[in-house]
Amino acid sequence: MNKTIRRASVFALLLVLALLVRATWVQFYDGKALADDNDNRRNAIETYAQPLGNIIVAGDSITGSARTKGGDLAYKRTYKNGELYAPVTGYASQAYAPTQLEGIYKDLLNGTDSRLKNVLDTVTGKRADPGNVLTTIDPAVQKAGYEALAGKKGGAVAIDPKTGRILAVVSTPSYDPSALTDANTAGAAWGRLNKDKDKPLTNRALRQPLPPGSTFKLVVAAAALESGLYENVNQNTDSPDPYTLPGTTRTLENENKSAPCENASIRTALRYSCNNVFGKMAVDLGQDKVRAMAEKFGFDDEKQDVPVRAYTSVYPSGMDKAQTALSGIGQFDVTATPLQMAMVSAVMANGGELVSPHMVSRITDGGGDVLQDYDDDAGTRRIVSSRTAEQLRSAMETVVKDGTGTNALIDGVTVGGKTGTAQHGENNSKTPYAWFTSYGKSDSNGKEVAVAVMVEQSDAARSEVSGNGLAAPVARAMMQAAVK
Repeated sequence: MNKTIRRASVFALLLVLALLVRATWVQFYDGKALADDNDNRRNAIETYAQPLGNIIVAGDSITGSARTKGGDLAYKRTYKNGELYAPVTGYASQAYAPTQLEGIYKDLLNGTDSRLKNVLDTVTGKRADPGNVLTTIDPAVQKAGYEALAGKKGGAVAIDPKTGRILAVVSTPSYDPSALTDANTAGAAWGRLNKDKDKPLTNRALRQPLPPGSTFKLVVAAAALESGLYENVNQNTDSPDPYTLPGTTRTLENENKSAPCENASIRTALRYSCNNVFGKMAVDLGQDKVRAMAEKFGFDDEKQDVPVRAYTSVYPSGMDKAQTALSGIGQFDVTATPLQMAMVSAVMANGGELVSPHMVSRITDGGGDVLQDYDDDAGTRRIVSSRTAEQLRSAMETVVKDGTGTNALIDGVTVGGKTGTAQHGENNSKTPYAWFTSYGKSDSNGKEVAVAVMVEQSDAARSEVSGNGLAAPVARAMMQAAVK
């Protein structure tokens, strides 16, 4: 073989090898990336080639699938009581990425989760029957919260403190996820929902951290008792009234000018929501101790998954003493979600321990076999001592019986709570947020629930906005439904 032919043969061989390497690379590396690309139409065609699995509440499916009338997507998602359950389900859309439980469990619900496949499916590549998501939601509690918040902009969460099961996740105003499922009509609905000034797509129960106002005083009180700053809730505190913010000439005023807040005990200070007591208490403790307690309850946790990831509730750092005082009454840069404040009350109700909150009890395959049991996997951690929890439960019951939270009273139910009215806007010019966090225990059957409600905006006059006036009645309705 002459030199020219040999060189041409080697060059041709190298070209063939390069083509084989490139083909292998595309097939096994780029191919996977292309297959997983959200813009790959084949993924949507495969996802909606058959009915999706379902999200289930109390044994009933609140989702379904319906045949489409044309196009290459055979099925679309449907919802039962869509506006009621939207904060739980989210949406599965032919046009947009899925959200909430629909997004977290999309592989399970469309049959591509590896746990659904048997050996034959793995060999043949056949798509398995879709699985189902069983939630912890109690339909009666969910409905009670939704109806009580009707006409208001707000959110609410209810938790079983003994098990960590989330019984309700309510956000108003809501939206119907069915409007976003069909690719042919989703665009118009998406535009309308995003232009709505009330932001119905926002999950206010889990993803709208706002200043919690005086409900945060429970965290400061817990820090004071746990650190030994005060021995019990009946001991008088060192709290001048009015209290001048350190380094300023500004005084921290109390809403009720005639309340006995000077040197008041923690019980009295919670009963009348005395700002001077908790502002000074936060300064006496120091921001590091308050933050340590807040973080034990769940503040500053960037991975608060239930399993939907809640937005982080924040206790700020780098404050001066005046700012620390304001943080002690849930102002300055303190923010919290209704989920977070429900967790605070759940700790008090459960003797100082927090069972990890979760709104999915199990996931199953198409035949009903359990793939994962979240009730069994729920962890428990101690937040405060049982004595501190008992002391604060007692003080919270005083708030409801004789203080600022009387609208939460329920016959035959022991109720403890804390109101909050959080100022915001320049010079507190905007309508305050109304808060209420509470727990209830039936005197007859022993059922328990912890609830937190936040009303961001309502039709009430500014002078009528209060935790007791707007948020406590919502909490009462949800507690009644939970413990009946």
